[in-house]
Amino acid sequence: MTSSEHWLDLLRAEADRTSIAATAALLGYSRTSISLALAGRYTARTDTLARVVVEHLDTPVDCPYLGETLESDVCRSYCTGPAPSHNPLKMAHWRACQQCQNCCKTEK
Repeated sequence: MTSSEHWLDLLRAEADRTSIAATAALLGYSRTSISLALAGRYTARTDTLARVVVEHLDTPVDCPYLGETLESDVCRSYCTGPAPSHNPLKMAHWRACQQCQNCCKTEK
């Protein structure tokens, strides 16, 4: 994944999780700027926006269930993914994620 794809994925995930307006407020940008960036029509240079997105949204998360540090997108995938009812171990992890304070801070 290239750097440009990574920050856009982070931005898209946060906007999906909350809203474009909430994401814009969090990052200190206008709603219009975030909307244009998500649509691929942002006419200004994206390097500053990309840096701000990564600084605010790509922070490591300490996972109490696994006892290790995860990248925020990995934590997000555990927390917001569908319940893995086919696997009891994965289901236990998913249930723990639903109650985790780290998940609530970054994903819910």
